Amino acid sequence: MLLEPTLWPALVAEFPFEWHYVRSIIYVSLYVSLVAVTLSTLFSLPVALLVGFKEFPGKGLVTSLINTGMGFPSVVVGLVVLFGVSNQGPLGELNLVFTREAMIMSQFVLATPVVTGVSLAAVSSVEQNVRDAAFAMGGTRADVALVTIKEARYGIATAVLAGFGRAISEVGSVLIVGGNIVGPDGHSKTRTLTTAIQLEARQGQFETAMILGAVLVVLVLVVNAVVVRLGSGNGGRY
Repeated sequence: MLLEPTLWPALVAEFPFEWHYVRSIIYVSLYVSLVAVTLSTLFSLPVALLVGFKEFPGKGLVTSLINTGMGFPSVVVGLVVLFGVSNQGPLGELNLVFTREAMIMSQFVLATPVVTGVSLAAVSSVEQNVRDAAFAMGGTRADVALVTIKEARYGIATAVLAGFGRAISEVGSVLIVGGNIVGPDGHSKTRTLTTAIQLEARQGQFETAMILGAVLVVLVLVVNAVVVRLGSGNGGRY
């Protein structure tokens, strides 16, 4: 049953927040996480292909580092990034402290081992005869890589989803490097859904925190559906 037009303003007035505030938080959350995961994917796929198909000294060590990075403490990553962008750090001249760019850097570091590790498992599962067939047909290394990515696309989609989930659900590192800042106009500068939920819960605004949590869950489900659809292509069949 549709709401009467006269009831809608009253219903909106019942919500314990300003809609422009929520929209700005959603925008910052999606912008930071999507940019970080996109950059992470562009970096991780070549690494996964290289480690998966090449034999080189130290390959076992590289694989161990990737697996270790998947569980690296987020607050430590936040501290390292904060030091890097601080006035005393190597990137101090760029004035990145408490900016979205610093948050992207932090989430990139957190998401990359996850995307790389799951992608490595996916490309390694592609049968050798598939790559041999691509070579036999005159394919270049790039062609073979594209064939491998196509065969492992569902696993790679899973890797992207895992990285996105790690990024958008992050609290500690983005709080350290971003500062959880909202401008005087009520628009988020570096506040994300997760840091907003933490703040509202600490202030006893549990209704607001629950609503923001529901928004976060819906966003994750929508992004998951889109990525799975793109990754599965023909319905999830390799």
